[in-house]
Amino acid sequence: MPTAEAKAKMIAWLEENGKGSGQINYKLRDWLFSRQRYWGEPFPLLWNKETGEHSALPEDELPLLQPEMEDFKPTGDPRGPLVKATDWINYSDKLERETNTMPQWAGSCWYYLRYCDPRNTDRFISKEAEHYWSGGEGAMVDLYVGGTEHAVLHLLYARFWHKVLFDLGHLSTNEPFQKLVNQGLILGEDGQKMSKSRGNVVNPDEVVREYGADALRLYEMFMGPLTEVKPWQMKGVEGVSRFLARVWRVAMEQNQAGEWTVSSKLQDTPCTDKALLKVVHETVKKVTEDIAKMSFNTAISQMMVCTNAFTAAEVVPLNEFKLLLSVLNPFAPHLTEEINERLQGSEGFQPSTIDTRRQDAFAPLATQPWPEWDEDALIESEIEMVVQVNGKLRDKITVAKDAPKDEIEAAAQASAKVQEFTKDKTVRKVIVVPGRLVNIVAN
Repeated sequence: MPTAEAKAKMIAWLEENGKGSGQINYKLRDWLFSRQRYWGEPFPLLWNKETGEHSALPEDELPLLQPEMEDFKPTGDPRGPLVKATDWINYSDKLERETNTMPQWAGSCWYYLRYCDPRNTDRFISKEAEHYWSGGEGAMVDLYVGGTEHAVLHLLYARFWHKVLFDLGHLSTNEPFQKLVNQGLILGEDGQKMSKSRGNVVNPDEVVREYGADALRLYEMFMGPLTEVKPWQMKGVEGVSRFLARVWRVAMEQNQAGEWTVSSKLQDTPCTDKALLKVVHETVKKVTEDIAKMSFNTAISQMMVCTNAFTAAEVVPLNEFKLLLSVLNPFAPHLTEEINERLQGSEGFQPSTIDTRRQDAFAPLATQPWPEWDEDALIESEIEMVVQVNGKLRDKITVAKDAPKDEIEAAAQASAKVQEFTKDKTVRKVIVVPGRLVNIVAN
């Protein structure tokens, strides 16, 4: 039998014959504690040399720091490197210190609690601070983002520590983390896990030197869904870098001296291009929603669409371009803040003439309110319809969304491209599929 099936069969037999019962045992990996280090946190315990009983170090002697030692190499003694610090170990004639140390993971097991009340000298976290940050119920941490490597080590230990503190009455919440998201591993360009031995490690410093920190940051988010494992591709960094360059060229242009100045296309005028306005507000909406869902790659895709729309426009309205800069700012802070600062120093762009809903519109983007999209701008007032002649595509027309059937038929038959195929023919029938197509039957 397979092992699991055999175990179940044996346990069932033992229980049926009254000779034993099944039990689940849990084993905690403790290699971190077993692997003693000099620089670990010492346990504040004292041992009675005669009776072997232990007691806690007096509170006024905390925190307990490891002794200064010149030689802290491993000795082979199971008591750890601190066994060499004889003066430190001998607390008194009858008492000696514990020589085991915690593995530096002790702090990482409860740091999220201390962050909430870091200056409290009486407790690691006050009842008031815990109530404030947990909202009175639920977990202390709403969202934890970390690699899968942490699942068995840091997260498991943190949960144990939290539950012990809860059982002892020091915390009112039973769980430390409400939601966990594991980001996917970034592999080398060869599709394998990055390793020095494989020689496939990507040094981020080199990427920053060549392409800038914004391109590195943006590419890591653009590679794919956050939770998936993805291989690194330098061509992808180059593509993202070109996108950022397009954003720059929407706002800036070079003069004959090679200096970058504000583009003549960028004007402080109301946006009259409904299609452009729709794309901009679609972008604000999608980026806002995608950040909340941690779908960073699709947010960046939408900002690329918006940038292309600005590039193709004859006039780039300043207010709408500022909306793009605002939503791009968390992804590419250096570029967007640089553009924003240059716009501030440009003649003709005064804060009072920008969006009146904002105060100090040229303040650093990171300090400005997050933009809101205009639902009215998202409403489709016009639609594009395909025009066929005898079932074959001949043209596309744009009509009002609520245009009556006769108006759509007239617009379709008025098309110059359509007339090339209906000339000298009799139109027998015009079929209109609302919102989709017009098919003209002629012979």
